[in-house]
Amino acid sequence: MLRILKALIAATTLVVQTMSGTPLVEQSLPELEQELASIDSELVALARFTLRSGSGSIGFRSNWHLTAEYPEWIEIDLGRKVPIDEIALVPILWRDSKIGFQSDAFPETLRITYGTNDDRPGTLMGDFHFSPQNKGIAPRIISVNKVVASWVRIEAPQLAPRAFDQRYLLQLSEIMIFSDSENVALRRPVTVSSAHINGNNSSWNETFLVDGHMPYMMDAPSEQSSIAYLVLFGQPTSMILDLGQQYPISRIHLHQIENTDTVPQTDTSHLGTPPRMRIEGANLPDFSDAVTLLETNTERIIDQGPILMWPFPETTCRYVRIVDISDLSQFRIGFAEIEIFSNNHNVARGIMVQVDPPNKRPPPDPGKGQTRNLSALTDGLNLTGNILPIREWLNQLARRQTLENERPQVVAELGQRYVRQTANLRRMSWLAALLAASTMITLLIHKIIRQRAVFHTRERIAANLHDELGANLHAIGLFGDLAKQEAKKHGAGAQWSKLNTYVDEVRTLTKKTGETARYCTNMLEAKEIHKDFVRELRHMTEHLLIDLEYTLIINCEPVLQQLKPRIRTDLFLFFKECLTNIIRHSGATTVDTRITVENHRITLTVIDNGCGLTETPKALKRRARLLRAKLSIEKPEIGGTRITLQLRK
Repeated sequence: MLRILKALIAATTLVVQTMSGTPLVEQSLPELEQELASIDSELVALARFTLRSGSGSIGFRSNWHLTAEYPEWIEIDLGRKVPIDEIALVPILWRDSKIGFQSDAFPETLRITYGTNDDRPGTLMGDFHFSPQNKGIAPRIISVNKVVASWVRIEAPQLAPRAFDQRYLLQLSEIMIFSDSENVALRRPVTVSSAHINGNNSSWNETFLVDGHMPYMMDAPSEQSSIAYLVLFGQPTSMILDLGQQYPISRIHLHQIENTDTVPQTDTSHLGTPPRMRIEGANLPDFSDAVTLLETNTERIIDQGPILMWPFPETTCRYVRIVDISDLSQFRIGFAEIEIFSNNHNVARGIMVQVDPPNKRPPPDPGKGQTRNLSALTDGLNLTGNILPIREWLNQLARRQTLENERPQVVAELGQRYVRQTANLRRMSWLAALLAASTMITLLIHKIIRQRAVFHTRERIAANLHDELGANLHAIGLFGDLAKQEAKKHGAGAQWSKLNTYVDEVRTLTKKTGETARYCTNMLEAKEIHKDFVRELRHMTEHLLIDLEYTLIINCEPVLQQLKPRIRTDLFLFFKECLTNIIRHSGATTVDTRITVENHRITLTVIDNGCGLTETPKALKRRARLLRAKLSIEKPEIGGTRITLQLRK
């Protein structure tokens, strides 16, 4: 299923061009995200598809055939030579019960030729191809390099099947040929190769190709809207527009009033556009010089549409009057907008319309929302928003369909990229975890190897120290014993007695030095020492300060006992160095020692009443540095020395 989805997305990517013009598969993830954001941003600003309801003309349908190989054509007589630059083809819409509305029997290829009255068979504009999968309801826009023509022929070399019976024919809802913004095909004569057999009241007729009626309602996005103007019941009414100056006018658009917002709609026969109207132009305000520009007849429902568009011979005038000549006493005339064009420009925009006779309508009530005001007739708005030029409106619908076709493909491609990105991220996470684990294992192995090397080095140093120093000390002891024996041989006397005393002291010193050497070798070999740390502190204090008055207060024995062996050793040696310095150099008679714990800190304080220190001994600094502790030495006002060591437990 995933492979099928990927193949479908890849195939459709070749059909629809992206906004950037670059195939989706070649775009980076940020580019795809930017493209999706651009599509959504543009869609918000484009006209929306809102379809007509009710009855009316549909368009043109040719004779049907059992096969596609029956060319059918449509030719429009423009009546004069005009430069054309765009053709809009509006399809017939079919309501599919499963997928909704789609275009029906729109040919895959159209051949367009054009020419002037004295140019037959004309010039080929080109063969234009449309994807058979493209069932969108938007108009098909064909751009033309400005060519001059007085007629245009649209031919389908092969027909397409209609939806409900699969018979082949040519059918279209509307053909618009633009010269700038003017539809020069509007209400022009149409010739066809064949026509669907129906009566004059049928909704299918070639004249409906150029009546300006399409299956869409104009629905352009806007924050503003206006409710159409509608006169009150009463006598027949005319509407007068003062254009402010004389203009050569040649076309009028009347936007029909919104009949209702319900489905189905109510009866519209007595509301809105009169079945028959006369449109007059004049240069005098009393219309004494009035000329008839146009008379309309929309009594048949098939002649009505959302926008009634009529061209007429160009006439220069200042005043325009729309007169209801339908002779329906109960008819209420009204429009959503009145547009009058001079050189393709709506000169009625913003002009205040007058009603004759004046309409006695109460003033607007702001507390009740919008009301039907005369200004709504020329404000450029309808109930859904802005009123656009017809060409711009059709181009926006075509553009919307292109973007709506492209958007799912961009979303699908983004979804695949996100899936791949998630998979890659998962792989990278595993690789990162594996790399971190490998790094930790490597560091651990390196640490173990280094510790082993240090241990072997220390073990070798300890062995050498033990062997060499032990042997030397033993030799010194032996030489002392020999000296003592020699003294005994040569007799007694004060001189020999003193020598014996010195020899005994040498012997005692060598014994103590041997014990110290063994202690140091045990440290280097990382053997467990100071197992009963507090007892050893007390024993060492008693031994060193036997000739002095002293106090030793320890209120944290469990904490001291839980210290690491190395810290216990360094702390023991620091304390021993303090006591040794007091004995040797201070001349003190009393020593007070406290070991306390507070705020996760162990504090050792040693106070004596000696002569005081002038500088901190290097041995104490070294021991404090090994402990990573804070050392301070003070000289109290009463004399002596206070040594304070603080370390984290």
